[in-house]
Amino acid sequence: MASKNFDSTQIPLKDLLESISKQEIQLPDFQRSWVWDNNRIKSLLASISVSFPIGAIMLLETGNPDVKFQTKPLKGITPNGKEPEELILDGQQRLTALYQSITFNKVVETVDQKGKNIKRWYYIDIKKALYGEDMEDAIRDLPEDKKITEDFGRKLVLSCKTENDEYENFMFPLSQIFDDSIWFNGFMKFWNYDQEKIKLFQKFQQQIINQFKAYNVPVIKLFKNNPKEAVCQVFEKVNTGGVSLDVFELLTATFAADDFRLRDDWDIRSTQTFKEFDILNRTEKSDFLQVVSLLLSYDKRKKAIEESKKDSELPAISCKRKTILKLEKDEYLQWADKAEKGFAEAAKLLYGQKIFKAYDLPYTAQLVPLAALFGYMGDEIKTEGAKQKILRWYWNGIFGELYGGANETRYARDFPELMNWIKGTENEPTTIRDAYFAEDRLETLRTRNSAAYKGLFILQMQKGAKDFITGDEIQQQNYFEDAVDIHHIFPRAWCINQGIEESRYNTIVNKTPLAKRTNTIIGSNAPSKYLNKVLSKANISTDELTQILESHYIDKKYLEKDDFDGFYQNRKEQLINLIENVTNKKVQRLETNQ
Repeated sequence: MASKNFDSTQIPLKDLLESISKQEIQLPDFQRSWVWDNNRIKSLLASISVSFPIGAIMLLETGNPDVKFQTKPLKGITPNGKEPEELILDGQQRLTALYQSITFNKVVETVDQKGKNIKRWYYIDIKKALYGEDMEDAIRDLPEDKKITEDFGRKLVLSCKTENDEYENFMFPLSQIFDDSIWFNGFMKFWNYDQEKIKLFQKFQQQIINQFKAYNVPVIKLFKNNPKEAVCQVFEKVNTGGVSLDVFELLTATFAADDFRLRDDWDIRSTQTFKEFDILNRTEKSDFLQVVSLLLSYDKRKKAIEESKKDSELPAISCKRKTILKLEKDEYLQWADKAEKGFAEAAKLLYGQKIFKAYDLPYTAQLVPLAALFGYMGDEIKTEGAKQKILRWYWNGIFGELYGGANETRYARDFPELMNWIKGTENEPTTIRDAYFAEDRLETLRTRNSAAYKGLFILQMQKGAKDFITGDEIQQQNYFEDAVDIHHIFPRAWCINQGIEESRYNTIVNKTPLAKRTNTIIGSNAPSKYLNKVLSKANISTDELTQILESHYIDKKYLEKDDFDGFYQNRKEQLINLIENVTNKKVQRLETNQ
């Protein structure tokens, strides 16, 4: 009979909060910070006051040696070293909001609707709770000094500074909700045991306070026999905190249990390597772990092959979530330096291709197998022959637009195939064989959302595009200093005035890398007009201008005649030739051109 993995029950809210206070219930360290704002807290309290459901809480029973996380108490609780009996997988935000506003008995640090930090005490307006139309209006939040004022603080509207203030204004502190007798005695004494006031509070007890005392929270308990990957998967599926959780956070908590701070390690590597290269700015922590996983799993498979193990016994090359979650601290440390070096070498290679910042990178995803390749092979692939093969794979991935979706399987395939191709033991990688680019795709490349669009922008710089005014090839320094970006050759405004469709003038065919100053000089002028301005500003001959334009795959005669159609067809053909040269594959032509 299969073992039971979970159970569901109902637990009184009071008991849950007491267990949290005693630190019998804690958080796994991968849980993000408490993020609820003031209005959500008030809405939650109002829901409980009228016995509305607030959703189920999910807890994990501790004690499984394979599911060992660093733990922490909820916000506001000073750790006492106690080992928790259960961990919160889902419900941190709700339970923290309730603990802070009901049990904590200190001012609650939260944020307003605009995200501004504020401090609040929470009360129930007794009269509004009993006679108002909306319970949310009865939940009152007061600033740290427990005073509400108007007219820039000159007029006091409400004060709960003292208990007598609370009694006088019929403001019941939520921190007394589970033990209201002391407050009630003070309330009666303040009002000289007035029978009407006593009846009012007793009615409040029956209708509101007792709702909190009797409130049961649905709880799903996962037993400790659940494996780590199942626990992590469940958490990610049910997480309602509004902040996505990645595998790095989960592994951080796992390693912390072994006294290794993964986040600190990443911060060091990020500072010394990833921040050094602008092109790596969009690389995620999880990307780094994927490279570590590829290196480790490939090495394991290689050793298994050397030991002549059967195919069925060979470990898979993988960087999927499940594989990463099985990483041990020592395995991570074995390969992390190589992964870091791999990213640095990959960045250097792509800088050589005139990719200077992450914004222009066609696919951040391609850095993963590329970093794994450099990380594993090191100096062995610092040859011209290896470089040409790597670049052919790289550009085929871009113009084949093959790295736009879930890529873990492609990473695990491209990394060893590319390595073996470089070594000469296998044919070209599957990505090269799968890649194809159709001529009509050029008609749809209009924004940086497309990898192929970025690819053609980069290729024009890489092939020696010179600035119209300075005549300098675009290098890293002038790329940033001159604010080089992709701009129209036939200006947009001019095209609109000529009735040229946006579907043509706004494609990559009519765009090229230009300095900001150059684009300003071009303005909205007809090409025939701005060419004269360029000649004057650059102080060059027409032959020199011809050569500069040719570096952008532009035939000057079409600009001189303001011939958009002739220019468009000519440049389109030149860009097709450019793609064919870098991919070493024929572009799929339209039937009319065949």
